[in-house]
Amino acid sequence: MSSRALLTAVLPLVGALVLTGCGQRYDPQAQAAAEQAPRQSCVDTDGDTIKVGLLNSLSGTMAVSETTVNRSLNMAIDEINADGGVLGKQIEPVTEDGASEPTIFAERAGKLIRQDCVAAVFGGWTSASRKAMLPVFESQDSLLFYPVQYEGLEASPNIFYSGATTNQQIIPALDWMREQGHRKIFLVGSDYVFPRTANRIINAYAEAHDMEIVGEEYVPMGSTEFSTIVNKAMASEADAVFNTLNGDSNVAFFRQYNAVGMDAQSLPVMSVSIAEEEVPGIGVDNLRGQYVAWDYYQTVETPENDAFVADFKRSYGENQVTSDPMEAAYTSVYLWKEMVEEAGSFDVAAVQEAADSGEIAFDAPEGTVTVDGENQHISKTPRIGQIREDGLIDTIWEAPEPVAPDPFLDGYSWAASINGA
Repeated sequence: MSSRALLTAVLPLVGALVLTGCGQRYDPQAQAAAEQAPRQSCVDTDGDTIKVGLLNSLSGTMAVSETTVNRSLNMAIDEINADGGVLGKQIEPVTEDGASEPTIFAERAGKLIRQDCVAAVFGGWTSASRKAMLPVFESQDSLLFYPVQYEGLEASPNIFYSGATTNQQIIPALDWMREQGHRKIFLVGSDYVFPRTANRIINAYAEAHDMEIVGEEYVPMGSTEFSTIVNKAMASEADAVFNTLNGDSNVAFFRQYNAVGMDAQSLPVMSVSIAEEEVPGIGVDNLRGQYVAWDYYQTVETPENDAFVADFKRSYGENQVTSDPMEAAYTSVYLWKEMVEEAGSFDVAAVQEAADSGEIAFDAPEGTVTVDGENQHISKTPRIGQIREDGLIDTIWEAPEPVAPDPFLDGYSWAASINGA
């Protein structure tokens, strides 16, 4: 068995074990029942509407990030409906709250597929939520459109990944840090699958590029006590921090970071889960000048983004901001529409076959994106950003063209040691 096939086979189980180790509930009986349930679809295509599921955390520690993603999904649906819908049908969204708990995501995904009979589901944020949902979508032969950057090393025929994979975010961030002379890196992250896998990749990268990891610390999701970790970072002689914290833990981390006098000048932080909507909650005074790695910022200069930002503000208020996960979620609805119309059908197999052509593309706010038919990720343009005085993010570096997704890091010889591949 190839390393890719092996990873695809075992990572759902690894994800389940990671959830158990991180204190999340994992019910093997429930998963077994889901995997053995009939695959017969109940999607109703006879009427004037077609149902889709929106599954985001509207409560819990991840609500600070996911509520706005839900808004951008609804905005895309409203736009498509105003333009005639999909195959002549209006899209009817069915909304569920994942409540920041992976097991709830899996449960609600099953409800959307089996009871609400949706044609596709859009949502998820943490990799723990995605891995909890993956066996549900595979066993029910349904489709999940996942909008958030993640750690890679996965490809499922039942998931379309519209956020960045590793070679479109983490590796460009490390390349940029190395070019800036940052050689000693301190790692801090939430204790679940994305930060731990990302940091395993970062460690392999560092070893291959004459960099040193001088500390590696994890906290449970939702943690608010960082004084010990901040002191360790100060004492580590690091010249930069790589941050994979998620949710509102970032608020406590940066406030305590600044309280001891550290900032972007004394010890810069590269974050991969802080976007425009998180900045006000953390406080711009705590983030000014710090760095982030994404593929989209509100300040990206494209005609499509000008319209996207204006429409979002018109729909939800002039004080609202846009961000990478929101844009990737918005884009995913349009990509689904393109696949369905190319297929001439809402049938899962037909949609997958349409995507396999490698010709499904969309002029997104971030720039033109194209679905890779082999791994169901999309091409994206990596960008390094710096948080400015008003809380928005300026692009200070970007790739010259969209980067093809490489979720298994096949193009990097130094990555062969990851997972024993």
